[in-house]
Parts: sequence; C-alpha cells; structure tokens
Amino acid sequence: MTSMKMGFKVGDKLVYPNHGVTVVEQIGESAIMGAGNTYYHLRLLANNSRLMVPITNSDRVGLRRLYQQKEIKGLLSLLEERVQKSHSDWKGRYRDNLEKMKTGRLEDVADVLKNLNEVSKKKSLSFREKKMYDRAKYLIVSEVAIVKGIDETEAEKLIEKSLDKSLGLAGGATATSH
Repeated sequence: MTSMKMGFKVGDKLVYPNHGVTVVEQIGESAIMGAGNTYYHLRLLANNSRLMVPITNSDRVGLRRLYQQKEIKGLLSLLEERVQKSHSDWKGRYRDNLEKMKTGRLEDVADVLKNLNEVSKKKSLSFREKKMYDRAKYLIVSEVAIVKGIDETEAEKLIEKSLDKSLGLAGGATATSH
C-alpha cells in the first residue's frame, strides 16, 4: 500500500459538490490521462455520466460521504427555521448563494434552497436563481432519498413540509410581527 491514504472504496456512494450523488466504480490509473495519478472513477446516479477525480484532489473538490440519518434529521430541522435576512439585490444574493452551492455541504445547500424559496413567495425568481433553486432542491432531495431509503417523491414531500414550516405555513410556527 502506498503512503497515500485511500479514503473511499469501490461501491461507496459519495457526493460530488454541485453535481449530486455518485458511486465509486473503480479506483486506479486512467488510460486517457496516462500513468502517475490514481483516480476515483465515479458514476453520477442522476444521469449515469462518468467522471474521474484524482485521489489527491478529492478534498479540494469537496468529495464527501453521504450524510448519516442523524445529520439528515438536523438538516430537516435547519430547513424548518425562519429565513435569515438576505440581499435585496438579486446579484448579491446570487453571488452568496453560488459560493454556498460550491461547498457541497448540505447545510449550505439548504440555506440556498430556503432563501430562494422565501424570495419566490414574494416575487418571481430570475432565470438563474430559478435554476439554482431547482439544483439545490435536487441535491437535497436525492441525498435524503438515498440516506432514508425512500423514493425521491417522498423525500421531496419531506423537504416541502420543512420549507413550509420555515415560512410559518402548514401548522408550523406562525410569523410574528415586530
């Protein structure tokens, strides 16, 4: 075994930030890239596209394991909390949200989803924000579905219910005026 720490193994399901859940199909060199580097050969579950990540870059790109049940429970609670004030300027809000999406942390993606969900209830989202909203929702729904062992429709209902609570809807905490 080389001195390089191999954190993931074939068959592991991992999250590739801003792309979604992947499965490690192979670990090894690449015929295309030549010798020298060892790669995780990944397949995106959403569309079966394949990608390779050099093992030495896996931290830099943010490759991570799926969340555990308890972390998903915390994520749903986070989605239920009231939204913090965000930029009224859509460009500033978009920039902030883009940075959060790049981290790959579900809490950051949840912040983006919650923020854009609240904005969408007041006015229509710009085309770019609508795409980001859909992407954030997809990333959360797909991971929640896999971790909880439920289908994506069921996971989406859970997410929607939590988002409604953050807005004071569906029997959640009602908004209070100051």
